[in-house]
Amino acid sequence: MPVEPQPKAPTEAKPEAKPEAKPAAGAGAAPGAAAGRRVPLAIVIDDESSIRQFVSLILQGSGIDTLEFPDGAAFRKAKAARPPDLAFINVNLDAQDATQTVEALGKGGFTGAVQLMSSRGSAVLDTVRQAGEKHQLKMLTPLKKPFETSAIQLVVTELKLGLPPTSEVKISLAEALRNNWLEFWYQPKIDLQKKQLAGAEAFARVRHPKHGILAPSSFMPYADEDSLHTLAEQGLVSALKSGLNLSRFGVNLRIAINVAVPALVKLPVGDIVRAHRPQVNNWPGIVIDVTEEQIVSEIELAQELSKKFAEHNVKLAIDDFGNDYVALTKLMELPFAEMKLDRSLVNGCGSDASQAPICKTVIDLAHSFGSLAVGIGLEKASDATALVGMGCDLGQGFLFGQPMPEDRFIALLKQRVTVRGQEQENADRAPVAAAPPTAPAAPDAEAAAAPQSA
Repeated sequence: MPVEPQPKAPTEAKPEAKPEAKPAAGAGAAPGAAAGRRVPLAIVIDDESSIRQFVSLILQGSGIDTLEFPDGAAFRKAKAARPPDLAFINVNLDAQDATQTVEALGKGGFTGAVQLMSSRGSAVLDTVRQAGEKHQLKMLTPLKKPFETSAIQLVVTELKLGLPPTSEVKISLAEALRNNWLEFWYQPKIDLQKKQLAGAEAFARVRHPKHGILAPSSFMPYADEDSLHTLAEQGLVSALKSGLNLSRFGVNLRIAINVAVPALVKLPVGDIVRAHRPQVNNWPGIVIDVTEEQIVSEIELAQELSKKFAEHNVKLAIDDFGNDYVALTKLMELPFAEMKLDRSLVNGCGSDASQAPICKTVIDLAHSFGSLAVGIGLEKASDATALVGMGCDLGQGFLFGQPMPEDRFIALLKQRVTVRGQEQENADRAPVAAAPPTAPAAPDAEAAAAPQSA
């Protein structure tokens, strides 16, 4: 989403040893399709698994299925069930593999677009581009590595491949609930220091039979109180059930949902948790996000709720943290699990010299409260790197993955668990290397795939 550009709803809630293609998590699931709408398919070819996963995560969040390949030879050997609409192809110093792949696409009648990616000079890229043009392929302007999330989003938008625009679609939340159109998507939350998956946040979506997937801006503005209460209850139940599904293959994540304080007061949190929580010894619990504005004006209520929820392993977190520094001093005695930095503080903290000290001050303030600092809306690696240096604990945003349907999120984790297991097995069999591999300079998409130890 720009990370989640829509306002939040109250409960907003490969193996490289084998040459064949590995479908990205959820491929073929059509998460963003309205009835009868064909889901686009993209292929991603790159010898760096982190790049493949990064590109795939962004495309999947835009409603595009993906297939990943470690090189062009693997793609050329594979037999796709349907033709792709877009091809992301990495170009190495030796452009032969990329050139052969482009030629294969041309000979195969490919009618989509080719997006070259490379850290090499224009001469190498020109060789591949000319091969594509010779076969009358649509060759897009190459992406220079490293590139940001917005570059992929721009490609999808210009090709009109992603989810259909929904800005003009307005429905009532009550109608969505009545017709069972509501569902919850999950966005990875990353431990910035350890570079591993630390949790997830649930976001509400509506799957409309005509308009496809709708974001909260389409159904939240005029929601009535009863509908908001129902939404909050369904969000909590969904988060607990998702935690149970994850625990079945050894991954125990703390899932967060966003609930407005008025709905939270009426919600039978204890009863719901007892009925649906995973029965595992190390269950990490649930986090309920409340806005800074609401909680600052209800200090006594916040204290009461914190004590009430603690026995059920449910903790509160403050969303949009840092807007009202003076008022926040009232919150120092409250046991908040997380303080989620306002997007305005995070965006540009790695490039704006005047903004960075403010961001660092708010992170330190969160730590002085005994809370984890969470950077949200992360899209740029430079901002993530800056947050790591400032001691920020967690991060989420397009840099690590967009919200995605539960089955796609779980399939992604299963796939990465399998890949990492095979990579570790291969590493155990391999001779000791002369030197360890260099760590990436900033958290990358692979972090979103690394499960937290159970």
